[in-house]
Amino acid sequence: MTQKNSGFEIKAEQRQSWLSIAMVWAGGMICVPCLMIGGVLVSGGLSFGQIIASILLGYGMICAYMIFIGMQACDTGLPVSVMASGALGEKGARYIISTILAIACIGWFGIQAAVCGASFSAMMESIQSGVCGSAFASLGANMLGYESASPTAVTICSLVWGAIMLLTACLGFKGLKWLNYIAVPALVVVCLYGIIASMVQNDGVARITAYNPPVSSGLVFGMSMVVASFALGGLISADYCRFAKNRGDVVKSSIVGVIPAGLFMLLTGGVMSIVTGQYDISIILSNLGVPFFGLLALVFATWTTNVTNAYSGGLALSNLLGFDESKFKITTGIAGGVGTLLAAFGLLSRFEAFLSLMSALLPPLAGVIIANYWIVSKGRREAFKVQDGVSAPGLSAYLVGAFVACLTGGTFASFSFLAWLNVPFFVGPVNGIIVSLILYVVLAKVMKKNYSEGAATTTSHE
Repeated sequence: MTQKNSGFEIKAEQRQSWLSIAMVWAGGMICVPCLMIGGVLVSGGLSFGQIIASILLGYGMICAYMIFIGMQACDTGLPVSVMASGALGEKGARYIISTILAIACIGWFGIQAAVCGASFSAMMESIQSGVCGSAFASLGANMLGYESASPTAVTICSLVWGAIMLLTACLGFKGLKWLNYIAVPALVVVCLYGIIASMVQNDGVARITAYNPPVSSGLVFGMSMVVASFALGGLISADYCRFAKNRGDVVKSSIVGVIPAGLFMLLTGGVMSIVTGQYDISIILSNLGVPFFGLLALVFATWTTNVTNAYSGGLALSNLLGFDESKFKITTGIAGGVGTLLAAFGLLSRFEAFLSLMSALLPPLAGVIIANYWIVSKGRREAFKVQDGVSAPGLSAYLVGAFVACLTGGTFASFSFLAWLNVPFFVGPVNGIIVSLILYVVLAKVMKKNYSEGAATTTSHE
């Protein structure tokens, strides 16, 4: 069987250094949600030792599966929405996985754009004692006819920053690379400043020394929070690791890009939560009298993270619509444009639980992809084949794994009519990956055995 070209394969001249890919991961990790997770770990009563262990174990789990996904992407040159066709069949990957992936990425792009828009507007109002912000908001109110300036300012800011993020995403990997080369060091400096300033003004040393929570939610709780913060990122790692020069570069970029940045951000969020009672660095810096740096931190943090949502959403949408990567800028524009409009007009607040469900459904896909390529095909590039139609073993294993992930990870608890299906156990996304991996291997072997026996029977009758 001759493997046909999908139109998404990476050419030799498009390959990038492992450091460039690592910076993309670091940019995705250095974000406000990671600071928030650090605050959540503190509110859960975890000790410093438990927090560090949760971070290392949680991100270690993510790195484990993203490395295998990334190495396959490096071998094949394919994004995850196309690479999934080896396990789920061409139609299964195109119509099921690409749809879920596109919805999740577009939705979360919109949420990030909305957060950035709201925060940018608030920060503008605080600059120069409100003079610049008030003038800006009033101008928007007069232009659009709103009675209140604040909703108008938020809408305008969401549209503007959504458009900026979208333009960066349309540049592809080169845009991501150079954005993160600038943003990541700047964000690290701003975060360090926030820690030092908050420690000085709030007697931070004494508060840190006195931190001794009486009751802890436990290590599993901490690991679950950490994994949830980047579970989707581990899956879409294929979209970026396909640019790696070799498997070794995938390993280096994943470990160096995820674990140090994740450890830094979550510990920063934890320390800030203990010292100030806040976990949002933009609010902390604004309270310290430096709103400009708070704005800078928030914009860069949201920007570097959100560009990956638009980029992966565009790739998934291209595969769903039957386009190759030559139409990538068009589909990325559509994905980001829809997300921006949803953000600007406040529609995303009604869909956050649904988007959480979409995000929970995706990590188990890693299980079937890893099982198909690394166990069944033994990690051989030449053995990778795109199956026609829908693969029964792949789809069955994926659906069961997704159900287990939602069942044990608390996803169903977000929906009142499904709350009875909430059975917490270990880490939901990891459970889903393990179940889907094992089930795919079993089903693939059963089907291969049945096929062999059927062929042998036919031959004997002849």
